[in-house]
Amino acid sequence: MNREKLDELCESGILWLVLGILVFGPLALGANRTWAFLVVESLTLLVMVCWMLRLWIAKSPKFLMPPITWVAMGFMVWTFYQYKQADIEYAARWEMVRVLVYGCLFLAIINNLHSQDAKQTIGLTLVFLAMLISCYAVYQVVSKNGKVYNIPNVYEGRGSGTFIYPNHLAGFLEMILPLGIAYVFIGRLSHVTKIFLCYACLCIVAGIACTLSRGGYLVTAVVLVALCAFFLTQRDYRIQGFALLSVLVVTMVIAIPRMGDLRGHLDRKIVSAGKTDDMRLALWSPAIRMWKDHYWTGVGPGLFDYNFGPYRPVQVQMRPLFVHNDYLNTLADYGVIGAAFVLAAVVLLYWGVFRNWRAVRGSKNDFARKKSSKFALMVGGAVGLFAILVHSCVDFNMHLPSNAILAITLMALISSQWRFATESYWFRAQIPLRIVASVIILVVVGYLGVIGVKAGREYVWLSRAEALNKAPFNYGAFRIYALEQALKAEPMNFTTIYEIGECYRLRSWDGEDGYKELGRKALDYFMRSAKLNPHDPICWLRGGMCVDWTGYHADGTRDDSSAYYLKANDLDPNNYFTTVNTAWHYEQVGDLAAARTWFERSIRFEWKDADNPIAYNYLKILDKQMKDAVNARNN
Repeated sequence: MNREKLDELCESGILWLVLGILVFGPLALGANRTWAFLVVESLTLLVMVCWMLRLWIAKSPKFLMPPITWVAMGFMVWTFYQYKQADIEYAARWEMVRVLVYGCLFLAIINNLHSQDAKQTIGLTLVFLAMLISCYAVYQVVSKNGKVYNIPNVYEGRGSGTFIYPNHLAGFLEMILPLGIAYVFIGRLSHVTKIFLCYACLCIVAGIACTLSRGGYLVTAVVLVALCAFFLTQRDYRIQGFALLSVLVVTMVIAIPRMGDLRGHLDRKIVSAGKTDDMRLALWSPAIRMWKDHYWTGVGPGLFDYNFGPYRPVQVQMRPLFVHNDYLNTLADYGVIGAAFVLAAVVLLYWGVFRNWRAVRGSKNDFARKKSSKFALMVGGAVGLFAILVHSCVDFNMHLPSNAILAITLMALISSQWRFATESYWFRAQIPLRIVASVIILVVVGYLGVIGVKAGREYVWLSRAEALNKAPFNYGAFRIYALEQALKAEPMNFTTIYEIGECYRLRSWDGEDGYKELGRKALDYFMRSAKLNPHDPICWLRGGMCVDWTGYHADGTRDDSSAYYLKANDLDPNNYFTTVNTAWHYEQVGDLAAARTWFERSIRFEWKDADNPIAYNYLKILDKQMKDAVNARNN
């Protein structure tokens, strides 16, 4: 087999691997779970290996390096630097790995998938994939199926397709809908293909409707209006613009009278899920304050959730995970420097669209401009990315791997069209440059590979431990053994250490022989977990419980346990769970007045008795104890 055939084989391999990632991610619940992301990571590493082989097989390899690629590499380096400075190594490492995977995919796509056939294959695959997922979302709503695959859907009555969160499905479909419409109106495709694309676009719109995502509805309307404006301002596409405008007007005439009922239905669904608009907006102010406290560098990659405690407003008692605003989340995690990289990437992307506009438009014949699939990709991709940029103001789509990968794929495909406009960004890969590039690829592949192997071993043992997390095995020796094996695979996972400590604590509370020794062992694990995650109040609460129960600290000394609870409250002062456990402590040591004060404070934070049963039940007990004490004194 000659070099050209081998080069074509490697290029085809990259294409099929990228397609596998783009298809697998959305179908695997957005690739957010550990096992799914490990598959995506493995496929990405194979993409990088194929790229490295092409550098040595191709007769005259080149690098396409428009300005946006330098920004992407700069952000990867900045994320790695931030990871090395982070005070929670394990959590920051996972975020860093994701950024490296996204960056590798971006660079590999922009440098290897140049051909029009490859781009068109990716574009059409995405449209028809979105159609299938949308059909599944419609089925979920029509059949009132409360599951995603076999997983119960907590968002009852809303279609989420193969995603857990309906708004993530809306974000995914918003990026692809403009691409499908652009292929229909200005793509150079057969009539049969365009008919199927029309059906696909209708299914995608139906899928967005089934999500009941208000942000999705708003962004979809903005996207359709933007496409109408584009077509109407282009002399060669005004007929298409009027056709799309007519469909949009008819849809609005039908939909607007029903918006009142839909609004009420949406509000009921949101309230039933335990969320309100105020809850989402309440996360923005803490994120801004967190960013201002870490102005230039942020708190670290992926560490917003872990640093949330001191900034928690009273109305937010659940774990936030993300800000529900990707821009504020970026500022909180990466600071002004990281946000500047993101802003520069967006600016350079659309600057590239403006600069390459003329180069990718179809040429004119005697009557009109010819259809062009590469122009359809530019228009559809640019509008689709604009959609997710708007939606990111009210959600966290870019923190879902499948949606982030889709966005960087569209960015790479659009940016690769610099090759049609200029030769300025082509660099011939001479042998020294190939050696440097190969070394970098090998280092990245090796580094991510080692991390992936460790994560895979950890995942296997954690899955076994999770399977045992039910009576009578939930804190037995078999589960402890599985957790300890997971800890050997990944010693920096503070959650695993905490779970081992919790197993020993529960065994101690059962009154097993040597319960004091078990309690001190549990306390030791809790303090180890607190060292790896210094922002977690739960470890200090559980540590205080161990001291209350056994009467001893980890070093064998005897002393009051109040310091543990005060530390927990310093870390998360407005958390009802922290507060109610502090109240429990004072009840255990006999300070009933202090206990009552803390229980009442906990109820002010979480007033629903179903969500805060400890406070309500103990207040009844305290009332009885205090009455009995008064009666005893009177008698």
